[in-house]
Formats: sequence, C-alpha cells, structure tokens
Amino acid sequence: MKNSVLIVAGENSGEKYGADLVHQFKKHHPSSHFFGIGGKHMQNQGVDLLFSIQDLSVVGIAEILRDLPRIKKILDTVKKEIRYRSPSAAVLIDSPDFNLRLAKTLHKRSVPVLYYISPTVWVWRKRRLNSIKKYITKMLLIFPFEEKIYRQKRIPSLFIGHPLLERIQLNLSPKEFFQKYGIQPQKKLISLLPGSRKSELKRHMPVLNSSLKKLEKAIPSQYILLKAENLEKSFLSSLLPPSPPIRILEEDFYESLAYSDLAFSSCGTANLESALLSTPFVSFYRLSPLTYHLGKNFAMVKNFSIVNILAGEQIVPELIQNHFTPQNVFKEATRILKSPTLQSEMIRRFQKIRKVLGDKKASHNGAVELEKIIYGIQE
Repeated sequence: MKNSVLIVAGENSGEKYGADLVHQFKKHHPSSHFFGIGGKHMQNQGVDLLFSIQDLSVVGIAEILRDLPRIKKILDTVKKEIRYRSPSAAVLIDSPDFNLRLAKTLHKRSVPVLYYISPTVWVWRKRRLNSIKKYITKMLLIFPFEEKIYRQKRIPSLFIGHPLLERIQLNLSPKEFFQKYGIQPQKKLISLLPGSRKSELKRHMPVLNSSLKKLEKAIPSQYILLKAENLEKSFLSSLLPPSPPIRILEEDFYESLAYSDLAFSSCGTANLESALLSTPFVSFYRLSPLTYHLGKNFAMVKNFSIVNILAGEQIVPELIQNHFTPQNVFKEATRILKSPTLQSEMIRRFQKIRKVLGDKKASHNGAVELEKIIYGIQE
C-alpha cells in the first residue's frame, strides 16, 4: 500500500507521542496511511488499529513469560499485516520486548525503521544495543544524555527533544480548578499517580491506601487519583478505601499535578510530569518478586526515577520494592510537606532539569525524520 506506515506503541504515554507525530506528518502528507497498535489518541489521528495498547501493556519478566502465547499471537498478526500492506516505513515506540522482535522482521523485509524513545539501555540490558544497531535505521532520542551512548556504538541517532514539553499545558487557573472539584484551599492537596497497568495498581494501591490513613491523622489533606485512560473507573473504585475519600479524576490531570502540594508518583513518565510542573513528589515502584530479583543484579544505575537520573543524584525520594511501605511513604510525605525549604530546593532542581531538556519540538522533529526515510531525503 503506497505511503503506508506501521506505527506501534505499547503504553499510554508512547501512544500519545505517536499520535502527535502522526498529526505533524499528516500536515504535509495528508494522504498517508498509518496502521498498527495504539489507543484512542492514535485512532483519532486516523491510525488503523490492529490491536489496542491494552493488548500489549505488560511489564516485568514474570508477566511477559506468563503472557508469551498471547503476545506471540499479536506479533504474528502484525507480521502478516506487514507482508500484506508492505509499509514504506515503521515507527516503533518504546516497548522493546515486543518492538525489537518486530524490528527484526521489518529489517528482513527492507522496511526502514525509526525507533522513538530508546529502551533504557543505560539502566540494564545494554546488549539490546546490538539488536538496535542491526535492525534500526535511526533512533529518536528524548533525553540528551542518551546521545553519547549511541554515538559510542556508532548507531544513527538524533536527540529530537522530549515530547512531554509539547503536551503539558494548563487550561484552568488554581481558583477555577479548586472550584470545579470542590478543593478546600486550607487543606493540603495530594495527587496519586499509581501507574497505568492493572498489575501496577494492584501492587501499589494497598500501600498508598494505608499511607493516606496515617497521613490524614497528621496533616489535614485531600486526595485525587489521576486515572489512566486505559483503566476502567469501576476497577479503580474497587481498589479504593471508604476512608479517607479519594476522588478519581478523568481530566485536568496537569492542573491537578500543578496545583498539588505533593504527589505520590510511580516511577516512569509521571515522575517527569511532576517535575516539569514543579510539584514535589515521592517516587515508588513495586515489581513482582520474580521480576525484581531477576533484574536487580543487572541494573547499572543507582537511581530508578528518571528525575534523579537526569539530575545525576537523588533529589526526590525513591521507595522501591520492599522499601515501598506505608511507614516510609508517610515519613517522606511529612518530611516534604513540613519543610518549605526542602520543597523550594526540590523545585529549583526541577527547573534545572527543564533547562537540560531544551526547547526542541519532538513530534515535529520526529515527523521530519520519518519524511526523510520514506522519501529518501538526504541530511
């Protein structure tokens, strides 16, 4: 199919970034056709979805092993569509366990591949760089420190900017937001970002629920949970305690984060969102025991939060695995909430990270790179 492009995203943030790239590309090539795996944002941009991100959203070695037959079936279906549609190019977004296997097939069929958002080779599984060098036409990087890694391996790559910088915007003032949701200004506002996968919610919410019970006795607070788009509200409600009350928010996420006094944020994109909105936060994550024990010996960094990695030191607390307990969450929350000096210092460091990320327009730059590999435009 002429000007057909495969695009694959396996989780929420990547799906939004993919939608933005498609939007930018279609400004100059409106007749182009995209197909692949994504969500409602990509679908709204006219992408023909073969599967939803919910079908591919798996984290951890143990979980991947369990779901291997289902994932293989998805992979086989996408391969068949590649043979049938003969895409001019492919854009693979994050999700390396799936996408690097798909890249091998695309390479064999001489389909040029842009890989948008590098696997965390600077954390673990550095050998993935060998597969990337073999099968990927160009890596589109979203963190400036990644350039050195790819340059050393002589892998074609480009830092195109971070796509979050384009997406973050506030449409309500603090007063408007507080009035809309009945927020009491005299109480501390705390936003909860427990993850976007059901497995993450099941591991994280019991700890957070117990933490909030302890916290509300010490500091008058109110709580908002930011619902990932792929999760059902009924599922979230089933995980929440009757007390303290937690409001589930389905829109105005950035306002909630920006106007919160503190956020409890699972490691991932949500950490960077909190930092870019200058909101102090406590980061956390808990994997299945098998995944954690298999992976911890291979980790090459001391920090887990991307904010601490960008800072080069720990500027926000990290509660990982067995350290993620109600007592530790309560301890870190009260330490931050009771110290304006600590809050100010955290925000100052966040602003430095914002400068490091620069002002490049990631979706525009990504669309330009896609145009180059489809139409053979030289550098």
